[in-house]
Amino acid sequence: MERHDSGRSILRIVLAVILMLGTAIAGLVVADERETGRSAKEFVPASTVPEVQAQMRKLPTDDIWWTVNGKDMAWNFKNLHQIFPTVNVYRNGPVKTLAYRPMKEIAEHVVGTPEGPMTFESFIESDQSTTMGVVILHKGDIVFERYPRMQEYEKPVYWSTAKIFTSTVIRILEERGQIDVSHPIDDYIPELKNSSFAGTPVRHILDMASGLDCSDEYESWDSCYYLYSMAIGDGFRTENAPDNPYDFAATYKATRLGPSGEKFSYSGFNTFILAWLVEKLTDMPFQDAFTKEIWHHIGAEADASYIAPRYGIAVTHGGFVSRMRDLARFGLLFTPSYTVVSDEKIISESHIDLLRNGGDPKLRLNAGLPGVEESGVKHNVYQWDEIYANDTFFKGGWAGQGLLVNPTRDTVAVFTSYFKDDQYSEVRLEPVLFEVLDAVFGNADRQ
Repeated sequence: MERHDSGRSILRIVLAVILMLGTAIAGLVVADERETGRSAKEFVPASTVPEVQAQMRKLPTDDIWWTVNGKDMAWNFKNLHQIFPTVNVYRNGPVKTLAYRPMKEIAEHVVGTPEGPMTFESFIESDQSTTMGVVILHKGDIVFERYPRMQEYEKPVYWSTAKIFTSTVIRILEERGQIDVSHPIDDYIPELKNSSFAGTPVRHILDMASGLDCSDEYESWDSCYYLYSMAIGDGFRTENAPDNPYDFAATYKATRLGPSGEKFSYSGFNTFILAWLVEKLTDMPFQDAFTKEIWHHIGAEADASYIAPRYGIAVTHGGFVSRMRDLARFGLLFTPSYTVVSDEKIISESHIDLLRNGGDPKLRLNAGLPGVEESGVKHNVYQWDEIYANDTFFKGGWAGQGLLVNPTRDTVAVFTSYFKDDQYSEVRLEPVLFEVLDAVFGNADRQ
């Protein structure tokens, strides 16, 4: 009898512990919902089985995959993981929760549109817009979050917004003394000694000022940029396409438009060279270096990835996909609220000062772009498209994606869109979002 009573006592203790753990877990869930302002939502599939198959069958077989616009483009932008092989960028540790603090001033701000004034929230939901998602943070909190044409768990592509990941990793390595960006690129990548990049300082490549004629050109399949895109697998491959981007970069002789460092000349080819540089310095694929230096440390909700259509080589100039809130977490690293997502200061004050003040205004002016008086843009720098006089850092992506960071306002905004069927008849989200942020968070020197 004593043995049975002892067994029953142990069973009661175990059941009590289980009950206590269950109560504690439930309390954590409630606390998390209270902190974020969002309750757990039932999973809603983004596509049906017939839709997935129909969309995949629509992909062109004789041209670049992204030549379609409209809703087909939107579907492709959210499903690159189904269209191409990918390589992972890994998260780690507990998710760093972003508190939810809605600001009605954002949703209710009235903007002008071709169809008349409407609130920002109404605009992004309207047929004038192709907005898929917008996330805005202030002081580390989510103050506006909408997904008009996607599910919040989906991982859209951000295109050229991804270029700043390469420059960010390079700047981290630079601050450790592993690289001197005033040195020629072939000092670090000997394979480029006989290439058009030979003798080009790393800094000029970072600032999109290589002096080479290799701008993003998809019209001619014989152009420098299109040959590069075929080599990395992003462009439609012809019979004589280069085998891989490393060999192509080492051997292709691009036309030189002028000395490096004198004129802004935008090219994703530059970004590939920078990713290769990171691989040389770290002895690991770029996506692993990005994981190690950044994604592992920001409490991301999910792994991210790059499309890697050929030989597992990441399309670092634009093929990055992630949840929108996770890209916003990356943006927080450049603000005073970095502690919301990281226990360490990954982006130094020196790094931020470089972005604010270290660019060369002549690059944009020599390319015929408007100066700060007309545009509010001081300069481009380290793959960032525009650094504004009001302290906004902006990097955009093809077809309407972008990341905006303003350390002074302590704001971050992430957005993604697509083209309508007729291309360009949509009202672009970027200038509207700038207007809203300027109105709500402070006066901007943007015309």
